[in-house]
Amino acid sequence: MADFRTHITVSSAVGVGYGMLGYSTLDMTVQQSLLTAALCGVAGMLPDLDSDSGIPVRETISLAAAVTPMMLMDRFGDLGLDRESLILAGAAVYLLVRYGIAELFKRYTVHRGMWHSIPAAFIAGLICYLMTSHDVTPVRLFKSSGVVLGFLSHLVVDELWAIDFAHGLPRTKKSFGTALKLWSERDLWPNVSTYAKLVLLTMIAFGDPSWTEPVRERRDRLEQTATDYLQDWIRRTREASVDSESLRR
Repeated sequence: MADFRTHITVSSAVGVGYGMLGYSTLDMTVQQSLLTAALCGVAGMLPDLDSDSGIPVRETISLAAAVTPMMLMDRFGDLGLDRESLILAGAAVYLLVRYGIAELFKRYTVHRGMWHSIPAAFIAGLICYLMTSHDVTPVRLFKSSGVVLGFLSHLVVDELWAIDFAHGLPRTKKSFGTALKLWSERDLWPNVSTYAKLVLLTMIAFGDPSWTEPVRERRDRLEQTATDYLQDWIRRTREASVDSESLRR
């Protein structure tokens, strides 16, 4: 099994590459690219939240608790909170993640369960998408995609470490296939629970104003265009009818 340092090194390298791609080809700013690279690096530790103890879970929870309030600042600002309320809200989120979320993972997950899976990577990406401000959709997609990439890098490394090259020909260990997976063969309920969360978060994301407002605006423009066209057609039909009657007379 790959250690903590290996995972953070790989996810950080992936994040740097993805950040450079965003800056050079996707018109992202330096700040947006650097933040996304950092999110990708942190996301490389997220799958180990299902570990029972040790450095991975402690460091991951600490980083997540510190980063989450900062990512929610724009959301809190949209609610019209003053400076003191922002500080209190940030502290509350920190405590919730540091102790509440950590306890939930400790009680209800098992190592290499469905939190070590491809749908879990997209769940993490959707959570990131919903936490960031809805002003600029491409930037939100860029950041959340970085989280998905960092998460997946952890799963890929776990699978590579499950291949034994020590005796010439590669041989797979018992842990092979337990990380980069779509479902778990241990039990049905974790699969149902994971995919239910994925569907729910997807529906919430598509209900976000960043998606609904442009769609509503396009629909309103289309309805207005159709109404204008119909009224113009009726007017021209009436004018043609009047002209026809005048010619008969």
